[in-house]
Amino acid sequence: MERMQFTTSIDAPVATVYDTMIGKETFKQWTSVFNPSSDYEGGDMEGSWKKGSKVLFVGTDKQGKREGMVGYIRENTPNQFVSIEYAGILDGEREITEGPMAEDWQGFENYTFKEQNGSTTVTVDIDVNDQMVEYFRNTYPKALEKLREICEHN
Repeated sequence: MERMQFTTSIDAPVATVYDTMIGKETFKQWTSVFNPSSDYEGGDMEGSWKKGSKVLFVGTDKQGKREGMVGYIRENTPNQFVSIEYAGILDGEREITEGPMAEDWQGFENYTFKEQNGSTTVTVDIDVNDQMVEYFRNTYPKALEKLREICEHN
């Protein structure tokens, strides 16, 4: 497991960036870089990502089967900090949160937001299993670029 960090600066107020990052429709847009069918279910009141709530981060694989991550919102301070703890994976309708397959994906993904002079810096700290390091190194910056485009052009 490796802790990776990605940062981007977005020319938009922090509230816009925060709302865009976790808002139901805009989340699907910026995370489409990872999977074109990327979405989430749960999060309490669909999209509030209330502390303690369970969120399934879902998409479909090339064969159309549901897959994704099982997560829990551990912290959510609006416009400042969001912490997601991943407990395991989603395999079709099955949640796998125990055993070696789940352990490969357990860890945290944290979003930190800082506004200065109307511009927002987003920092993502994420625990990544060894097989996915190269993928995230290439893909996460593209996802944050997409987030920036959405925030700056809406």
